[in-house]
Amino acid sequence: MLGALIVTGAGARDTAPVRDTHWIATWGSSQMIAEGDNALPADRAGSITLRQVVRVSAGGERVRIRFSNAFGTRPLAIGGAHLARSVAPGTPRIEGGARLTFSGQGDAVIPAGAEIYSDPVALRVAAGADLTISLYLPDAASPQTGHPGSRATSFTRAGNAVGDATLAGATPTTHWYALADVEVAGAPAAGTIAAIGDSITDGYGVKPERNTRWTDVLAQRLRARPATQAIGVVNAGIGGNRVLLDGLGPNLLARFDRDVVARSGVRWAIVLEGVNDLGVLTREAPATPAQHAALVAQLKAGFTQLVARAHAHGIKVIGGTVMPFGGNSYYHPDSANEADRQAINTFIRTAGVFDAVIDFDRSMRDPAHPDRLSPRYDSGDHLHPSEAGYRAMGEAIPLALFR
Repeated sequence: MLGALIVTGAGARDTAPVRDTHWIATWGSSQMIAEGDNALPADRAGSITLRQVVRVSAGGERVRIRFSNAFGTRPLAIGGAHLARSVAPGTPRIEGGARLTFSGQGDAVIPAGAEIYSDPVALRVAAGADLTISLYLPDAASPQTGHPGSRATSFTRAGNAVGDATLAGATPTTHWYALADVEVAGAPAAGTIAAIGDSITDGYGVKPERNTRWTDVLAQRLRARPATQAIGVVNAGIGGNRVLLDGLGPNLLARFDRDVVARSGVRWAIVLEGVNDLGVLTREAPATPAQHAALVAQLKAGFTQLVARAHAHGIKVIGGTVMPFGGNSYYHPDSANEADRQAINTFIRTAGVFDAVIDFDRSMRDPAHPDRLSPRYDSGDHLHPSEAGYRAMGEAIPLALFR
């Protein structure tokens, strides 16, 4: 996207006052432990440049980045950092940009379990622009914090080359590390939607650089309208995530404050989760009627807690109904699972707990077989939508919800 990012001052040093700035998250990801195949290999975990590409939603004239060591057990040193425009997503090529600083210094240390902001820089960022954030990590400090499902290509290369325009010889990887948020300075009425959920929100099946998750579709629709183009969208999905129990990543109740409440400028949260709780209950063995009833009751209580915590911070919560997963061979749901899903969806639609409802179930199900995804939207595993399905989800969201 040529011309999307313009450095407006020498070195892009931002001298504007920060205290009264209204920051909103224009991109973000949910942090978790990067382990196994998701971790940086041992031969790329020390003295490396890590270049990561993200697509922002809302634009702005000033930018800052939030870096995370939330799941680290020892300090994470940043030896240098750089922000630039991506010339061609899927490649490490950049153009222009600015060095990032931290309290005026070119390096920083993030304590174990902590997160830090870069200093703001004066950069004109267009809505929908692709940005690169490059870090020099003298030691990536295992265990690493990151997000495995980037749906975008990142790059690593030995040594400190954060400002290098081509990063020739870099090794690609489809994960993000230590990168929590990109924020822009917005008008007082600007705000952010945090979409929090599981793999359906994270975009399972979307290929790198496609940017076709339902949250991407929503962001495209918002920036096409003058009344909503200042609204940012953050995808806080984690594949395999559950409301009540840890799995892939911390459970929804445990991460809600970090992934929604603590994010700058969040005014709305879209919650779409629960299918993994329902499926895991009976994946290995049948459950008793009492166990089914207990799970449904606990999910209702969990959603009620999330809404109360959000309301305490002035955040509206929009509930997404749980989509059908009949025929899925991993969970092999039966009539009891379907009854649980219907009970949860009835609660979401009618209990009055949520400020509004997006009825993804109604939009995505097969009218002839309501316990299954419509064949038009099914990726083939009878759980995750296809690219056409993600588009249908993004288009099913009424923009009038975000006034």
